[in-house]
This record gives sequence, C-alpha cells and structure tokens, in this order.
Amino acid sequence: MSDQDIARNLKSIQQKIEKVATDAGRDPKEITLVAVSKTKPNEDILEAVTAGHLQFGENRMKELEDKMAEIELTDVVWHFIGNIQTNKIKYIADRVNWIHSVEKAKYLKEIEKRAGKANRVVNALIQVNISGEKQKGGCEPEDLANILESAQNYDHVIVRGLMGMATFVDDPEDVRSEFKLLKELFDSHQKYNEGSVNLEHLSMGMTNDMEVAIQEGATMVRIGSAIFGERNYD
Repeated sequence: MSDQDIARNLKSIQQKIEKVATDAGRDPKEITLVAVSKTKPNEDILEAVTAGHLQFGENRMKELEDKMAEIELTDVVWHFIGNIQTNKIKYIADRVNWIHSVEKAKYLKEIEKRAGKANRVVNALIQVNISGEKQKGGCEPEDLANILESAQNYDHVIVRGLMGMATFVDDPEDVRSEFKLLKELFDSHQKYNEGSVNLEHLSMGMTNDMEVAIQEGATMVRIGSAIFGERNYD
C-alpha cells in the first residue's frame, strides 16, 4: 500500500474515533489507536511512523521480535496482542511495551522474570474470554480476581487493564453485550488495584466493531485492515 494511502487511512480512523467518542460524551484523547501491522512489511510501519503514528500491534512473537530488532526507533510503542507462548516471552521482553493477551497468572510470572533480567517494566492487560469461543482465548470471568491478586507484588510488570475479543459478526450491535461485559468486569474489579495492579485501560474493538467498543468504554482499539489494507493471510 502507498504511503499516501496509509496516511489517509490513519487520518480517517482518527477522525472516526474522535467523532464516536465525542458523540458518546467521551474525551477522544482517552483512546489509543493501536495499528495492527501483522504480516505487513516494515516499510508500511515506517510509512505510518512518517505520518505521525507510533503505536503498533503484532500477534506473532517471532514476527514482533524481528520487527523490533529491525525498526530501531525508540519512540515506537510495541503491543503484543496474540497468543502467548511462555518459552518465547524472553525474546520480546527486552523491547515490548504492552502485552494485551495475558490469560494466566503463570504468564505474568514469566514476564516479570524476563523483564526483570532486562531491567525494565512491561505493561500487561488480562485477556478475558467475552465471546464464549475457545479459539479467542482469554481467562474465564470468574478467574479474573485470582489472576489480579497474583499480580499485586511484581516489580517489572504492571497490570494496566483488560482486553477482550468479541465474536466476529456482520452487525456490531450483536456484540455490544460482550463489550458491556468487559466494562462491567473492569468496573467490578477496581477493588483489586493495589501494588502492581492498576486497572485503567480496556483494549477492545477492531475494524468492524470499533464504534460500539468506544461507546462501551474502550481506551484502546486494535485496527489493522482499515489502515494497512487486507492481508494475504491471517
């Protein structure tokens, strides 16, 4: 995709975020656009950086590892949003800024260990299964409290909020209840904010359901194809 297209798409998405947030009575500045660059070449990421965008999401650890090594720009903020492989956390912990897809306490423990060795702090989000689809990943809502309690005394990982992936549907209104569930869990678990748990972010909403997610409280939206175009493969 050309640099003009990427810049134009980014501007269009930002304008949409601003309108939806404003219409919902929210401050658009509360919402971070994570440009999902999985399978896209480094050139596309660099074009987005040239257009002023610095937040990028990847869903494969090896691809993220490679891109972080090749794109040596300290201002770029890297988000890992895919399935975690415990034995590969060590390869990204020295540079990744956010990990959205933590669904087990053992992953937090491993991130703490690896980030500690790199002498840095990683932001984590607990992924909750809000769709009921096993392939989407995430902890069950009833397990969230125990995971948060396990994370209160870390030095190198901070739990900053929750993440959820809604069912993929043609009509985004059909998944409003799933986003509502995540927001309700976010609100009801504020009592676990202590030490290294500080719930302030909700990562939910993608290209097809971003507007509903923002209306229901998203502070991070993960947008890929609307910025970089369709992918050749998942």
